[in-house]
Amino acid sequence: MSNKLIDIVNVSKSFGENLVLNDLNLYIRENEFLTLLGPSGCGKTTLLRILGGFESPNEGKVIFDGKDITDLAPNKRQLNTVFQKYALFPNMTIAENIAFGLKIKGKSNTYIEDKIHYALKLVNLDGFNERMPDSLSGGQQQRIAIARAIVNEPKVLLLDEPLGALDLKLRQDMQYELIRLKNELGITFVYVTHDQEEALTMSDTIVVMNQGNIQQIGTPEDIYNEPQNAFVADFIGESNIFSAIMVEDKLVKIQGVKFPCVDTGFGKNKPVDAVIRPEDVDLVKPKKGLMQGIVTSLIFKGVHYEMDVMANGYEWLVHSTDMFPVGTEVGIRVDPFDIQIMKKPESEDAEAVSIEE
Repeated sequence: MSNKLIDIVNVSKSFGENLVLNDLNLYIRENEFLTLLGPSGCGKTTLLRILGGFESPNEGKVIFDGKDITDLAPNKRQLNTVFQKYALFPNMTIAENIAFGLKIKGKSNTYIEDKIHYALKLVNLDGFNERMPDSLSGGQQQRIAIARAIVNEPKVLLLDEPLGALDLKLRQDMQYELIRLKNELGITFVYVTHDQEEALTMSDTIVVMNQGNIQQIGTPEDIYNEPQNAFVADFIGESNIFSAIMVEDKLVKIQGVKFPCVDTGFGKNKPVDAVIRPEDVDLVKPKKGLMQGIVTSLIFKGVHYEMDVMANGYEWLVHSTDMFPVGTEVGIRVDPFDIQIMKKPESEDAEAVSIEE
């Protein structure tokens, strides 16, 4: 991955008493598709607005291409924002909408015509020049909003939940469109979403945020397979998260049963969180499992069956292509590589230790 383009340094932002961003540090590389992912109110849109120049941080600074742009007006930045509400001008044609920013910049008519043609071709809406926004579908309006941003040749495109208003099929189509656009244009995308699947599908790098703090930064694979804490594990996809005891290196006790794992360095008899993805739970004949349970619910999901298995007083979520009817007695097995061990948060740690003692 190429050079660092944006550096967010010690950025904090409060609205009244409400601390929305807490001393955030993050850098974004050139030509990267970086997604800010997190629940509503985690601060991801505020961070995007600070990048775009629509909000100012209370503390910290934004460095762009080596220059401090913290106090620079939005129109002076080499960034363009595409909002969830497409904000197209209803009384202008598509061509006029796309040309708006270029006219303000005083570009020649020939230049503007070329750019409109190029942008419409890029978003697969060639020939839509004279149409009005209200004659377009949601997906088409979204593409026009992107075309309008692209013609300004930004170095960075900021996208704030741009697919939120679209239905599922259209959203998936647009995800592939955006990946294609990024590759063709060679510009940096900073994308805000609360949709985990969207983030996993599109991103080079995912930044998981919660309550104004960064929880984890990594590739989609890292974030999914190696969550650093229970919040990330729970937020990205579905997980079984157990309070467990690390008996010793490579051995963890979950629900009173010892499971081999591959993690080391947690000490002996230490309280930990153990994360097991539902697709990593193997259901076998009762005697072949490390633990036995009963299937309590079964749903067909198309690609797999989703089952709840009650074992040792705890419900395990299981995804499998094999079907076990409700009431079936099963054994539970998990490959040691598929058990992810994490430290417990500090406050719970002390509490858990005293319980163990």
